Parts: sequence; structure tokens; C-alpha cells
Amino acid sequence: MARSERSGGAGGSNRSGGSARSEKNLTFRLLAAPVIPVVALLAKLEVQDAQKLPREGAFVLTPNHYSDIDPVMIGWSVWRLGRVPRFLAKASLFEVPVLGAALRAIKQVPVERSGRTHGNNPLTAANALTAEGEGVIVYPEGTLTRDPDLWPMRGKSGAVRIALENGLPVIPVAHWGTQAVLPRWSKKISVFPRKTVHIKYGDEVDLARFRGAPLTQSALAEATALVMDAITRLLEDLRGEKAPAERWNPAEHDQTEFGRL
Repeated sequence: MARSERSGGAGGSNRSGGSARSEKNLTFRLLAAPVIPVVALLAKLEVQDAQKLPREGAFVLTPNHYSDIDPVMIGWSVWRLGRVPRFLAKASLFEVPVLGAALRAIKQVPVERSGRTHGNNPLTAANALTAEGEGVIVYPEGTLTRDPDLWPMRGKSGAVRIALENGLPVIPVAHWGTQAVLPRWSKKISVFPRKTVHIKYGDEVDLARFRGAPLTQSALAEATALVMDAITRLLEDLRGEKAPAERWNPAEHDQTEFGRL
């Protein structure tokens, strides 16, 4: 059976949950209706290998991240492919009147910088989503990349922990072009001319050797590196360039030179 038709990953998950149709509830449709036309004016999507995103069942989607508008474009892509985008999102957004209530209604997961959300573990909240057969989008870098040339930097373990604890597939995805709509750390959106955002979905990352084994720090770091490798290869294809041999490690650099911590 093709991967796009599978309900689980290499770990043999049985979390098939509901169909994509039931995911797109009325609240989500009402929120998406005014947003999608605006986003479509800003950019068009060129999507490669869309069939690699599972059409049903739970999954963990791991994109690269270098612009604050990235979640909008990735979310739009996932929506167009028949699934509902659910993110681990900044907790501060949930404090905005109306917006916060809307985000909760569509089951987005608030995450503080400390890794906590209103007294709850965000990984627990993400696990609850996947238990219902819903996908979750996790940026493994945790924030915008600090790499000077916008290549993926060293990742964090949250995405692979969710996948390994729940027997889910990790689907890597890369995009290129959102920086033309909203540059890294900028607040000014470029409206004209309309931009093209290229998105490429990848094969499920092979994490078989980690499944069923103790989730030690070294195992999580190794699994995360495999995910970052997969994302980087996809981005290399989109950019037609080779990434640096050594991935950017924020701990080894003074972040003040890039404008924010």
C-alpha cells in the first residue's frame, strides 16, 4: 500500500482516527474562509510529492523554518491536501482576544519558551491530538534558523519524541520562497508582485531502530539528526544548492549578531 494511504508509520501505529472530512469542522472552515484568499494573493504554491503526506491517520510533519509566515504557507499546503494543520504554537498567541479562543477551538497547542503550557506539557497535548488520528506540525528547530544562509540549523527532540512515543511516521517537508513574502525577523510583508513558494514533501524518515528502545538523550539526538538531514536534502533539491557540511549550532555562536535571541 502506498504511504499516502497508510494510517500509521514504521512503528505500526493503529491510530487511524477520523477521516480528513471530519477534521475540517465548521469552526476551522469559518476561520479558513477569509484567510485563504488573502494568502493566495500573496503567493502561489508549487508543491512537489504531495502524495507523501498521509491522507488519513496521525503523523508528525517537520518543516524547516526561517520566516514568521512559514506556518501560514505550510498550513495552507496541508489544508489543500485534505488535512487540517495543527501546530505547536507560541503561547502568547493564545492570550490575544478572539484569536486565542479560535486557536483553542481548532486544537492548536500553546507552547511557552520554557516548554510548558498553562501547567501542561505541550508534548502531552500533541500526543492527545495524535491519539485521535490527527496530524501535528512540529518545527524541530524550535524557532527561526540562525544559519546566515537560511539552511536548517541543529534540531530539538520534540518532534521525534512525539513520533516515537506514539508509533507515528515523521514526514519531512521543506519550502523555499517565503523569505520573499516576509524576510526573516521582518514585520513587513511584500505584497506585489505575487511570489511563488516551493514546497517539497519527503519520504517518512526511517526511525525503525529507535522504536521500542529506551528514549535516551543520545537516541533522541541521533533520531533528530536524521530528521534534520531529511529536511536539508529536500531544501537542497528546492534551492539547487548544497548545504554546508556542518549544520549550524546556535550554542556555538553569539546570537546577538543576528538581531535577536
